[in-house]
Amino acid sequence: MNNNWTINNMPSLKGKTIIVTGGNSGLGYEAVKAFASKGAKVVLACRTTSKGEEAKKQIISENKTADITVMNLDLNDLSSVKAFVEEYKKSYQQLDVLLNNAGIMMTPYGKSKDGIEGQQATNHFAHFALTGLLMDIIRTTPKARVVNVSSIAHRQGKMDFSNLLYDEGKDYSPMKAYGRSKLENLLFTSQLQKYFEEQKIDAIAVAAHPGVSNTNLFNNMSGKWLLTILKPLFGLFVQPASMGALPEIRAAVDAAVKGGEYYGPDGNKEMKGYPVVVQPDKSAYNEEDAPKLWKFSEEITGVKFN
Repeated sequence: MNNNWTINNMPSLKGKTIIVTGGNSGLGYEAVKAFASKGAKVVLACRTTSKGEEAKKQIISENKTADITVMNLDLNDLSSVKAFVEEYKKSYQQLDVLLNNAGIMMTPYGKSKDGIEGQQATNHFAHFALTGLLMDIIRTTPKARVVNVSSIAHRQGKMDFSNLLYDEGKDYSPMKAYGRSKLENLLFTSQLQKYFEEQKIDAIAVAAHPGVSNTNLFNNMSGKWLLTILKPLFGLFVQPASMGALPEIRAAVDAAVKGGEYYGPDGNKEMKGYPVVVQPDKSAYNEEDAPKLWKFSEEITGVKFN
């Protein structure tokens, strides 16, 4: 497998249709730009469509042939997820790649519009619902892929089904909830891969993480005073978003990728570098937690994959 993989190694994506959540900035923006450069039809899904249109304009200024459609998707609101899918199905009959990229990081305790703890709502449950609602199109698109974006922080994640959503803020900390949401991304990926195999669906589920990348995720962090102090040191261990996006881009398009794999940077502690297959914490393969999370996710979102 090529260990210095870059966007120059991407195959032609002509005839492919790709959805990128959170495609207006950071890693998502880099992914949209890369996919469009190889001829894919890209749906840039984001909460603020004006920001999406601005991102589209920027990409088209560099690539006149870019085929990008901006669509509204608020992952903090399951009714918005449903509306997005209905709108998508009016215009598209295939989905080659669903890149579940959007996320929030280390925010204070809060709830989504559906009463779900905020970080898990955006980072896991909404993407679970989105994937499930798009399953009929994924099912009929040969060699489709679902790519879930996790984080090094999944290693700090702990599943506790007796208080999964930090009821009324009980036992909540921004880091604990973020780590849990990123572990959920990996548990969902492994269970989704099993689902594809059991249902004999010609699709794969893959995960990726960006290492430590310079994106606006850091803007959501509570304790911004800490960010101000640490920012001068960032250059030592942070890579640009264009590099941080490579693991998810490779997971989405490289022909050598296998279902259930996890891509991340090849450098020290997976903080930066070129995208390669990496090993998650063993908690990501917990055979009790993965189906339990799936069932819980179906119940809380009301979305059943069957």
